[in-house]
Amino acid sequence: MKKRAKSKEVVYELKPGQPLTARQKREIQALAAMPEDTIDTSDIPELPPGAWKNAVRGKWYRPVKQAVSIRLDADVLAWLKAKGSGYQTKVNGLLRKKMLEEIGRTRESR
Repeated sequence: MKKRAKSKEVVYELKPGQPLTARQKREIQALAAMPEDTIDTSDIPELPPGAWKNAVRGKWYRPVKQAVSIRLDADVLAWLKAKGSGYQTKVNGLLRKKMLEEIGRTRESR
């Protein structure tokens, strides 16, 4: 870990694969145990009211793809392919939409 000091600002850089020290672990545990209202956030600027107006959830999210083999009815496959290239992407999109609908219904029924 490298420590740089600029006026009152202290920046720590953790190199990938470098484990935390015992002291760092204790500091993290102490911070995690603190109530939210006791943490000094005065050095963090407030966001303006419109800061999140154009925010998009999951914009950079790319799920891990897994190769599978499925059997589809011939007419279903023909319908998917008739819409142009990328029928596997269309199958994934249709299944994802259905999955999210079901997840939403499950959460609403709780």
